[in-house]
Amino acid sequence: MAKILMKGNEAVAKAAIEAGCRYFFGYPITPQNEIPEYMSKELPKIGGVYLQAESEVSAINMIYGGAGTGTRVMTSSSSPGIALKQEGITYIAGAELPCVIVNMMRGGPGLGGIQPSQADYFMSTRGGGNGDYRTPVFAPASIQEAVDMTMEAFDVADYYRTPVMVVADGMIGQMMEPVEFKAPKKRELPAKDWATTGTKGERKPNIINSLFLDPQELEDHNFKLAEKYAKIEANEVQYEMYKTEDAELVFVAYGTTSRIVKNVVEELRAEGVKAGLIRPKTIWPFPFKAFDEIPAAKNLLTVEMSMGQMLEDVQMASNGRWPVSFYGRVGGMIPTPQGIKGKALEVIGGAK
Repeated sequence: MAKILMKGNEAVAKAAIEAGCRYFFGYPITPQNEIPEYMSKELPKIGGVYLQAESEVSAINMIYGGAGTGTRVMTSSSSPGIALKQEGITYIAGAELPCVIVNMMRGGPGLGGIQPSQADYFMSTRGGGNGDYRTPVFAPASIQEAVDMTMEAFDVADYYRTPVMVVADGMIGQMMEPVEFKAPKKRELPAKDWATTGTKGERKPNIINSLFLDPQELEDHNFKLAEKYAKIEANEVQYEMYKTEDAELVFVAYGTTSRIVKNVVEELRAEGVKAGLIRPKTIWPFPFKAFDEIPAAKNLLTVEMSMGQMLEDVQMASNGRWPVSFYGRVGGMIPTPQGIKGKALEVIGGAK
């Protein structure tokens, strides 16, 4: 299959269509605008529907309605726009509806700026809305991964009947790389016999709802959701181990930041420092078990484009086994190899 040079946002949109997405509801915000632009042009050609809502709140509630029919649906936005969608996302999780939500992260808090960031880690991995719910979260480090993960996200959403997020910093959305579009590993997906497609006189009406006025019914529903999330944690963790077999200094980074860290790993190894990288490809479920695979580790160094949000998961993964340090840039500032390397040398120097 020939590769195509594409901008990240457009590649994500094409991947969604290739995965069977036929309805897109959204609202423009930088730096993800090429996703709705591409959808508005291409979906009508195949009988799909693109609709620009009057707000992010409207868009996510349209996703709720579209997902209820069993059709593959997607929305995309960036940071403050995703924040506005959180009420709808928790409704969708509570109603157990499959959909895909893409977030091309920008700096914050508030309106912040339009430059790349990873400061939506908490919002993505902890459930930004109310109640006890989680969403699987893919974190691509390249445009090819953004394509692959977007396609897989639709399968994961259908398999578990849950909203799934794909989060990347704005740089991945805006840069261009060669990509190819290939179907994800085939899953046996359950029938959508819960969908509101009309009874056709053959069954009782399906009811989609997240309201449970009886406390016992609501508790039972929460236990059911918790069981599903436990299955996701057991089966859907993805991560990469990069030169960790003998690494004494182990970086932890995801997305664009991990690409920069890989260069630093090479520089440090050229200077005799045994460095490696754990790269979460899913940030929920977080790859805690990856930290059992670093036998030579003496120090962990987390690198993020945030004030240290993934840091908390790394500290839990360490569980006191290793010192955990942090290096971050925020507000749209991108970590440099020099800055990361300087922090790494400080960490291992302090360890001696």
